[in-house]
Amino acid sequence: MNSRESTQDKHKEVEHILETLGEWLGTDDATGFQLVKTSTGRVLRIADLVDDEPIKREKVAAALRDPVGRETRDHVDIIIALGMAKEGFDWIWCEHALTIGYRSSLTEIVQIIGRATRDAVGKTKARFTNLIAEPDAGEQAVTEAVNDTLKAIAASLLMEQVLAPRFEFRPKTPANALNGPSGPQPGLDCGADGYDAGGCNVGVDPVTGGVEIEINGLVEPESDEATRICREDLNEVLASFVQDTRTVQDGLFNDELPPQETTQQRMGKIIRDKYPDLSMQDQEAIRQRAVAALNLIQMGRKKASGSGATSNTALIDGIQRYVTDVRDLNVDLIDSINPFGEAYNILAKTMNEERLRQVQSAIAGRRVQLTPEEARDLAKRALKFKNERGRLPSITSQDAWERRMAEGIAFLTKKKQEKSSG
Repeated sequence: MNSRESTQDKHKEVEHILETLGEWLGTDDATGFQLVKTSTGRVLRIADLVDDEPIKREKVAAALRDPVGRETRDHVDIIIALGMAKEGFDWIWCEHALTIGYRSSLTEIVQIIGRATRDAVGKTKARFTNLIAEPDAGEQAVTEAVNDTLKAIAASLLMEQVLAPRFEFRPKTPANALNGPSGPQPGLDCGADGYDAGGCNVGVDPVTGGVEIEINGLVEPESDEATRICREDLNEVLASFVQDTRTVQDGLFNDELPPQETTQQRMGKIIRDKYPDLSMQDQEAIRQRAVAALNLIQMGRKKASGSGATSNTALIDGIQRYVTDVRDLNVDLIDSINPFGEAYNILAKTMNEERLRQVQSAIAGRRVQLTPEEARDLAKRALKFKNERGRLPSITSQDAWERRMAEGIAFLTKKKQEKSSG
């Protein structure tokens, strides 16, 4: 009701929905459902939970709770609700959850998805649609529209994570490793060609549906708490990440920003803030797995859409193809992928070109410069760069991430000089 999409008159909005669906025939006496005849002659049974007149609402709610009705596919076809159908609602036949206005809460997104992912006989797929109003090209106050667009993109990324299989990430170890080389794990299906000792692998547990992915250079967590977070709480980490407005807007619209600033610096800060008591190794282990979970889904979907696959294993098949194609799946490669690249591609296809430019210009107008905290983090990464390559990052490098680390050093040097000069 408080979103930009709303006319602020909920009853008229329901009437418009019913009028769009077809000819209103009246109300079913037994259930209180609205009856609407479509252009094909089908009569839809629609539960209106927006009408808050106590007697009417209770009659509709009671019909939805009826055990016999819950087990009958044709008992109700559509439910229209503002908040009542969000949680504690059992409609196993639901195939399409359509929300109007963004949802920024991970818990709420899980609840909405839960409404449509219940198993039912003959139900083979579920669909989720999040409708938001496009920024009006003539709109003066474009800021609110831009914010809603960013939040809707964040919500869609969270939905992808919630719907994805459970990922387990394992370091790919070479033959001379102290604990021995990586090898096939019992119960995992690594595809038609089996386990590849020379490359990274994606194994699927056919019983649980879990997916194990090998990655070169992956840091292992050293504490039990970090291990638990890596296995159970990555979605909470990703929720904090994709709901950070600056991170999303830069990832989508700042072409000059190297992906590593998003995947290493921004994600690293979110994890340090969220788990300040964990060691640096534990924080890095969580960061790497969170970025891997986000980016591998993006790459897997890209590969799946390119192949035209529509099966329920399309995502896993896409991830397997991506890992096979790159051969050496390592942390540096994953960090070099913009987590919002695919989201931008979708946005560019679905949004009017003029409106997309308007959003881009609005974002560019409020771009934030480097902060002291970010500069210090860049300087730490520059030190790691020096230890690995024997030199400091160059401000004139062709590599955008190397230039960014050099900018961090230059920023701190300038601030130190300004402080010493008074």
